[in-house]
Amino acid sequence: MFKTNFTTFLVLFLTSSLMSAAVQAETNTGHSLHPSDTQNANTDSPTEGYRFTQKTVIEMAKQLAKAPMQPPSKAPSALNALDYDTYRQINFQQNQAVWGDSPTQFSIQLFAPGFLYKDLIEIDAVENGRAFPIEVTPKSFNTPNQEINALLTKVGKYAGLRLHYPINNKSYKDEFIVFQGASYFRAVSKGQNYGVSARGLAIDVAQPNGEEFPMFRHFWIERPSISQTAIVVHALLDSERVIGAYRFGIFPGSPTRVDVSATLFPRENIEHIGLAPLTSMYMFNSTLNQSDIPDYRKAVHDSEGLQIHTGSGEMLWRPLNNPSDLQISAFIDQSPKGFGLIQRHRQFDDYQDLEATYQTRPSIWVKPLNDWGEGHVELVEIPSNSEANDNIVAYWQPKGGLVKDQPFTFSYRLTLPNDTPALASKAHVARSAYGKKLGSTNEEFVIDFSHIDIDALDSIYIDSNTSAGKILEAHLTPNPYQDGIRTYISFDPENADSAELRVQLKQDGKPLAATWLYRWLKE
Repeated sequence: MFKTNFTTFLVLFLTSSLMSAAVQAETNTGHSLHPSDTQNANTDSPTEGYRFTQKTVIEMAKQLAKAPMQPPSKAPSALNALDYDTYRQINFQQNQAVWGDSPTQFSIQLFAPGFLYKDLIEIDAVENGRAFPIEVTPKSFNTPNQEINALLTKVGKYAGLRLHYPINNKSYKDEFIVFQGASYFRAVSKGQNYGVSARGLAIDVAQPNGEEFPMFRHFWIERPSISQTAIVVHALLDSERVIGAYRFGIFPGSPTRVDVSATLFPRENIEHIGLAPLTSMYMFNSTLNQSDIPDYRKAVHDSEGLQIHTGSGEMLWRPLNNPSDLQISAFIDQSPKGFGLIQRHRQFDDYQDLEATYQTRPSIWVKPLNDWGEGHVELVEIPSNSEANDNIVAYWQPKGGLVKDQPFTFSYRLTLPNDTPALASKAHVARSAYGKKLGSTNEEFVIDFSHIDIDALDSIYIDSNTSAGKILEAHLTPNPYQDGIRTYISFDPENADSAELRVQLKQDGKPLAATWLYRWLKE
């Protein structure tokens, strides 16, 4: 999915006649999914809501998987034609308390449909084991004009939700997680700003037949008690070839974490399926791959590297790239311990961007909570000429994919730290740089490893290799500025168009730090 430059859109003025025609012609198209749509749903009167548990969503998905996907209802064209400036003036009124007068440390804000968000979704509140649809009333939104307000009330559905909690100070409830658009969601921890996103599921990323985008089309939000510091959100994910039940246990703080459990019901066999997909942006880093466009900033990215903790215990570090052609990399593994997109550099001077403040963007880490078996972490790097584009995707692809009529259950923990959680105070790759060896035309990589005792330098050696060309020279030197070691790798591609380089520090025959991986591409 791509972030959009919104500043070029024209302003739209709605009229009463447009509103009336749009409602009559369009709000009844598509299909909304309710528990009453399934054979075994347990429903009651509208005033009392209906009984709800996690099994409600699982049973709903199981039953709906027996039939083709019903397309979601769409917002009317008068709302979809809104420009960004008008759409952003539509705000859920905070005095429209979802929980009534029941106090809680969390607050909920709901998004209106329109602009880019055309699919209408259901959002229910859950309290004391019963679910109630959150209705749209004339007081639900502050809007630029009465025509938009009347149209939203008539449509009666939403486009997403966000949750608020006092993560930075006790006197203000910060927005810390958002679910909006397909199956995308993003979150932040204390002191961070939005950057990398997660998704519920990825299907056919970068495949010739085109990507299929599942969507969360129904949410249930459980009301926490006044003393609870966590909140639970359930979601029904739907797509042409699969439907699934998701549970999100959300813990805001430092860092924020989200425990995800999901049961998928495939309608068809799906070979290219991505579990726990992550989406980010990478344009350039002046030390490793510079931009062709002159830029006063040193680096522009929401994430700078892919970290993988393999099932065998090896830690891998793969710097990201903004290639001239689509690049797909697969890291084969079994029972992975974790993977994530990391934003390691945390100082303003690393980026020199006063507006984007890339040093405050979160890292994101996936830790499987059950055995994910055989498969691979797949990294997709998409050429991009704009930092408005999310051009990096990473996910776990299980061997064999999904099989029709065979439920697939998995769970994992997402955390939003500043760096790789498993590497706190441990040796890791702190920086990578690329250039020409001084006094030579040979390629040279410089890799800084931190948290290594330089007094042990004599017992440390480099294990390096390349898939093409040859390593000409590899040597170490102390780097007290990184509390570690600098590694120099001189490389001759020997007319190759690309090469996979692998560099590992070893001591007593064992890896000392994360293994550095890089795909060199001929310019």
